[in-house]
Amino acid sequence: MINKVVLVGRLTRDPELRKTPNGASVVSYTIACDRRVKTPGQPDADFINCVAWNKTADIMSQYLHKGSLIGVEGRIQTRSYDNQQGQRVYVTEVLTENFSFLESKNAQSQGGYASQGGYNQGYGQQNYQQPSYSQPVQMGSGAFGSDYETNDTLDISSDDLPF
Repeated sequence: MINKVVLVGRLTRDPELRKTPNGASVVSYTIACDRRVKTPGQPDADFINCVAWNKTADIMSQYLHKGSLIGVEGRIQTRSYDNQQGQRVYVTEVLTENFSFLESKNAQSQGGYASQGGYNQGYGQQNYQQPSYSQPVQMGSGAFGSDYETNDTLDISSDDLPF
């Protein structure tokens, strides 16, 4: 079975840091992810509740704020509790295993997107620096591929096929 979530979006509010009785840090936050296909009369984004624990929670609460653009890796979990009226309440949320800053500090303070380079530090399982490019990368031309007309055909012999 696979339970893997990858999200990119902006925080809808400042992360809320709490401590458990054992001293573990837990942060709750909501991320807004734009929908690729926009349907008239429907919301343009999904608002997804997330939670992070321990060091990840501490770092998120320290460096992130409402509007921060982040990438999140994790898994979906469902938990339940009894509310004050004695009713069972179920909560489904993303348990954050790893996250990345997706914009520079300058872009965060200006409230905009980072156009080039920028700081991208992952927390959790891997750390890496985002490469910076002096010019935008053009997909579909040069080393990345070539433009094909609809009437172009590929000449492949049956010996070249893996099946």
